[in-house]
Amino acid sequence: MFGASRKNRQGSRVGIDISSTTVKLLELSESNGGYRVEAYSVASLPQGAVFEKNINNVGEVATAIQSVMHQSRSRATEVVAAVSGSSVINKVIAMPAGLTDEELETQIALEADQYIPYPLEEVALDFEIQGPTPGRDDQVDVLLAACRRETIDSRVEALELAGLTPKVIDVEAYSMERAYELIRPIAGVDPAATVAVVDIGATMTTLSVLNQGANTYTREQTFGGKQLTDEIMRRYGLPLREAGLAKKQGGLPDGYEEEVLTPFKEAVVQQVGRSLQFFYSSSSFNSVDHIFLAGGVAATDGLVSLVENRLATPTTIGNPFANMSISPRVNAVALSGDAPAMMVAAGLALRAMD
Repeated sequence: MFGASRKNRQGSRVGIDISSTTVKLLELSESNGGYRVEAYSVASLPQGAVFEKNINNVGEVATAIQSVMHQSRSRATEVVAAVSGSSVINKVIAMPAGLTDEELETQIALEADQYIPYPLEEVALDFEIQGPTPGRDDQVDVLLAACRRETIDSRVEALELAGLTPKVIDVEAYSMERAYELIRPIAGVDPAATVAVVDIGATMTTLSVLNQGANTYTREQTFGGKQLTDEIMRRYGLPLREAGLAKKQGGLPDGYEEEVLTPFKEAVVQQVGRSLQFFYSSSSFNSVDHIFLAGGVAATDGLVSLVENRLATPTTIGNPFANMSISPRVNAVALSGDAPAMMVAAGLALRAMD
């Protein structure tokens, strides 16, 4: 959204998701009316390289990007990345109908300081016409998006340092919209439904509420799977890497599930419920029709049924690859395990096809 779209090298449709703890790469192609996974990889980031999705160490992030490019064997040169919802200001404003894009751009630049709490020279602006303003034939609704340039520039710098060209710097919330359209039909959810996509990563939980497929609410909170890893480290005296592996692969003492995992799952349910209550209190909604769990925590055994039962709402794990074919060079088992954490990357790869 914030970058001028350049023609992508044929066959290169790559999204790179830079989170607080990992870099994820996904390359998709179109195949027989559907999509095919051509390459994917995940690389860990050094602690502190990215804090709450803001890049602190460009060099370390660039090294991780080079790592996922090498591991995935992708030959892409152009990619799509994103900035997170918390660093982006979105506002729907009414503008006169009939203006050209150039005239709209000029008008928005004149009025933007009413909506943006930063000096305009520090901000990148973009806009998209949403359609006619309800009840006004002479106006159109325009979605205005703004992000501080330093947030965008750090991502561009890391990608370029890794030898890549950023085709577009998108917004995570819009990437989630596109990924949602991959998982909605699989769960049999009505296109007009109101759904919550709860992406629970290592350190951040992002709630995205979509109504009729469009994002209406995004909220990020500091909570994630690292809390479970930290408790494993504390209780069993394991270093970080070993605790992370034990969490995924098992091998912990008999009391682990009851004493550590169950309390963590309860905390997740409370977090999801609390996030939804924040949404209800700040909107005209008082329920959602479906909950999708995404992020690395989503695949935790028993979590889906626990959320569904406690919140009395149908709940599904988000797997954007369920209806995709997979290249023989992709590790299908690993991809399946990582699928809930690849929602943003999937949305970015789809943006690369635009």
